[in-house]
Amino acid sequence: MTVIAIVGLLVAAGFAVWRLGRRTGFFLHLLQLEGYKRHEYTGWLRQNGRGLIIRVSHLLGAAILVVAVVLIRNGLPGTAVTIMLVLWPIAFASSRRYRRNVTKKPLVMTARMRRLVGVSALLATVVALAPAVWIALRSGPNVSSGSTLLVMLLIGFALADLLAPFVVWIAGLLLSPIEQRIHDGFKKQARSTIAARPDLLIVAITGSYGKTSTKGAVASVLGHRLSVLATPGSYNTPMGLCRVINTMLTRQHQALVLEMGMRYPGDIQELCDLVTPHIGIVTNVGVAHLETMGSQEAIAREKGTLVENLPADGVAILNADDPAVLAMRERTPARVVTVGTSQEADIRAEHIAFGADGTSFEVIDDTGDRATFSTDVLGLHNVMNVLFAIAVGRTQGLRLRAMAHAVKGMPAVEHRLKLRQEGDIFILDDAFNANPVGARNAVDVLSRFETGQRIIVTPGMVELGDTQDDENRSFGSYMASRIDIALLVGHRQTRPIRDGLLSAGFPEQAIHTFASLAEAQDFLRTIRRAGDIVLYENDLPDHYEEAA
Repeated sequence: MTVIAIVGLLVAAGFAVWRLGRRTGFFLHLLQLEGYKRHEYTGWLRQNGRGLIIRVSHLLGAAILVVAVVLIRNGLPGTAVTIMLVLWPIAFASSRRYRRNVTKKPLVMTARMRRLVGVSALLATVVALAPAVWIALRSGPNVSSGSTLLVMLLIGFALADLLAPFVVWIAGLLLSPIEQRIHDGFKKQARSTIAARPDLLIVAITGSYGKTSTKGAVASVLGHRLSVLATPGSYNTPMGLCRVINTMLTRQHQALVLEMGMRYPGDIQELCDLVTPHIGIVTNVGVAHLETMGSQEAIAREKGTLVENLPADGVAILNADDPAVLAMRERTPARVVTVGTSQEADIRAEHIAFGADGTSFEVIDDTGDRATFSTDVLGLHNVMNVLFAIAVGRTQGLRLRAMAHAVKGMPAVEHRLKLRQEGDIFILDDAFNANPVGARNAVDVLSRFETGQRIIVTPGMVELGDTQDDENRSFGSYMASRIDIALLVGHRQTRPIRDGLLSAGFPEQAIHTFASLAEAQDFLRTIRRAGDIVLYENDLPDHYEEAA
C-alpha cells in the first residue's frame, strides 16, 4: 500500500468515524427524548424522518465511491484515493442538525444510555467493517490493493451512517429484556420501601395539565406542618417514582407528594400498583396526549383510575369546574372534596385579580371560613392549583389563614407562567408543555399588561392528535384581539395559528415566522421597546424542531 493510500485511509476513515458518532448520537438522544419507547421513536421517524434518514451527503458519498471503484478498475488507484481524500469530508460535512452542541434538553448519560451507546457502537462497527472484511476473506492474500480495501471500508462506514437510526432501534430491542429486569428490580425495591412506611402520607396528582404546579403548591402548604418530599421536576413515570422513593425518601419524611403522568391506557394503574395514595387530586381532563389516547373520554377514564384506587378512608379532591372530573365522584370509595370557582364547590375562590404583582383572591371553605390569599404566580389555572393545595391542607387540620401564609411564599414553578424582568422589558415564561386551556390563560394574563407591546413567541401545541391543527387554529383566533405581535416558530407547524390569526382580523404584517427559536429571539431584539411584555408560550424539545 502506498503512502498516499495509507494517509487517505486514516483521514477518510477518521472523518467517517467522527461523522458516524455524531449521527448515531443524534438518534440516541432522540430515543431518550421519546422516553426510550421504540414505538414512539419509530413514529417520530415516520413523521419527521424525511431529510434525516437519507441525506444529500449519502447520495454524494455514494457517487464518490462509484467514481473511485471505476478508477481502481481502470488502473488508477492513486487518483481514486486522492479523490476520496479530498471529496469525502466535503460530501459528508455534518449538517447543522448534527453539529449543534447546545440543546434545550441535553443527552443525559444515564446507565441505560451507556448501555445503549455500547451496543449501538458495537453494531455500527460490525456494519462498518463488514464490506472490508468480506472482500478480504473473499480475495485472501490476492486482494488487489489497499485502495480496494479503502473503498470497501468507506462503503461500510457510509452504510453504517445511513443505517444509524435503525442501529439505535435494534440496540434498544436487544437491550429490552435486560432493561425490563432492571425495572422490575427497581419497582420491587420501591414497593418494599413504601410498605415499610405505613405512617407516610402519600398525595398523588394527575390531570392533563397543572400537575407540577399543583405539586409545588401542595408541598408548600403541607410543609407548614410536615416534613415533605415532593418529586423533583416531572418525575411522573414508574422509573421516575422509583428513583425518588429508592434514593431520596428518608425516615424523616412524613409526606410524599407525587405526580402521576400517563400517555397510554393502563399507565395510571401501573403507578397506583407501585404507590397507593391516601389523597388523590385530579386537576382536569384536557386534550393533552389525545394522539396516544384516542379521545377525551378515554383520557377521563384513565385519569379516573387514580380515584378508583383510593382507600375508603382516603380523600379524592376534584375540580368542580370540570364536568369530566366532577363525574369521577361516582367512581371512588373515598370521601370527595371539590374545589373551583363555582358556588357548588366545597372550597372556592372569589374576587380573583392578577397583574404585574401577582394574583390575589379570597377563599371560602365548606365551614364558611374565609381568608384572602396572594401569590406571585399568575393566571386562573394557578388559582386552581392553590385551591387543590388548600383542600389537602384542610384534610390535615390546617386553617385557611395559616395556609395563606404558606402560599404567599410559594415559589413559582420554572417555565410555567413565571414573570421576570429583563432590562427594560417583562418576560412571561410559560415555555413548558402548552395545552389549550393553559395557553389561553397565559394570553389572558398577557393582555392585562398595558406598559408596551404585547408580544407572543410560540411554536404552538403538539401531541393533540387529529385535533392539533384545529386547536392551534382556534388558539390563533383567540389571541388575535389580545396581542400586538406574533412570532411563530416553525413554518409548517404554526401554519394553523397563522390562519387563525388572519381569520380573526389580525394584521398580517404583525405576524413573523421563523425556523427556530434562536432566529425568533434575534428578531425580537430588533423590535422590542422599553415596557414591552413578551410571552414565551411553549418551547418544543429538539425532536420537534424542523429539520435543517
